[in-house]
Amino acid sequence: MDGGQYNPRTVEEVFRDFKGRRTGLIKALTTDVEEFYQQCDPEKENLCLYGLPNELWEVNLPAEEVPPELPEPALGINFARDGMQEKDWLSLVAVHSDAWLLSTAFYFGARFGFDKADRKRLFNMINDLPTVFEVVTGAAKKQQKEKSSVSNHSSNKSKSNSKSRAPESQGKFSKSEPPKDEDEGLDDEEEEEHGETLCGACGENYASDEFWICCDVCEKWFHGKCVKITPARAEHIKQYKCPSCSNKRARA
Repeated sequence: MDGGQYNPRTVEEVFRDFKGRRTGLIKALTTDVEEFYQQCDPEKENLCLYGLPNELWEVNLPAEEVPPELPEPALGINFARDGMQEKDWLSLVAVHSDAWLLSTAFYFGARFGFDKADRKRLFNMINDLPTVFEVVTGAAKKQQKEKSSVSNHSSNKSKSNSKSRAPESQGKFSKSEPPKDEDEGLDDEEEEEHGETLCGACGENYASDEFWICCDVCEKWFHGKCVKITPARAEHIKQYKCPSCSNKRARA
């Protein structure tokens, strides 16, 4: 695979490599799920899902060299595709993907002599991100909702709990600049709660300078750039369905 093309040597470089591969895997299991599903043909040989450092993904045969240059993902993910519910299969692939991401990151750490402090720092950086499994199953969003409900003292302060965060003319999407409040303290609280909202595609946090849109089916929020929706296009969408929900309906 592409993993041998360059070797990250510092904690920051390994984390950047981890984030790129993680983003690619999340794309395969969410926004690109239809293409991923088709590529995992049970009639083919043992297939693996690889996340690439450049935020792309590929389904391919395992490396031929023994031992491989990098740890290998779970083999044969395609064989289970038609033997279980799609959401359960995707969740299973997500769990194995998380295990592979960690093994790859700490493989680099061992190879380049990370000490105890480096390993701890790398783990903490990784642990601050939701796992692939949490993003794919929606557990990350649920955790953030619960956290928001505890700290939310005003019913209209949390974007993740209410679609009314956007102006009525926009409905389910937001230019992401939270409305100014007379009370500066509440402004700070709102910004914090917005920051806990996660994109259903890439799993990254809410940012106040980015356009977001909410799926009317699964109610997950997405960066416009992750689902290829611009603010101008969103103005004309009456009911938005994210790629994952659209693909599920198409197959049904």
